[in-house]
Amino acid sequence: MQKTRFPAVLSTFVLCYAFWILLTWSFAVQELAAGAVVSLAAALFAARFFIHEKAFRLVHPRRFFSLIAYVFVFLGELVKANLDMARRCFGGCKDVNPGVVKVPVDLPDGYAQAMLANSITLTPGTITMDIAEEDGKSYFYIHWIDVAETDREKAGEVIKGRMEKWIGRIWK
Repeated sequence: MQKTRFPAVLSTFVLCYAFWILLTWSFAVQELAAGAVVSLAAALFAARFFIHEKAFRLVHPRRFFSLIAYVFVFLGELVKANLDMARRCFGGCKDVNPGVVKVPVDLPDGYAQAMLANSITLTPGTITMDIAEEDGKSYFYIHWIDVAETDREKAGEVIKGRMEKWIGRIWK
């Protein structure tokens, strides 16, 4: 059995307990005690599955503030993509050219790549289908509703926008 580190158990407990309080929204002693017991049991059992040591890198102030800034960058990209999709749906725009593009990704590890892949998928008009490693480089296969660029680098700039740069700041 793998030994679980105390910071992982503690952070899992805090997250579970905060979630318990948000769900119950009760501050009665019995509710708080029950939440503490359930959260502690969940933390002891599941900490090694939920919290990885690399996640503690986000505690560094520079990374934390980069994460906060990224939220605003992502929201900006999300608004742009939503406006584009609304224009296509309600504006009678028939010039869609769907396809799958292979986009190079320059991010250090799986956490950063997963964050970018999820961010791309959450923006309307794109879905990250696969993450592939070829010749020591990472690539995303992305379904794009309107393939405006066939060059990989240019397509990557259009799809990823500023998100890759900010995610790189968070995880490097």
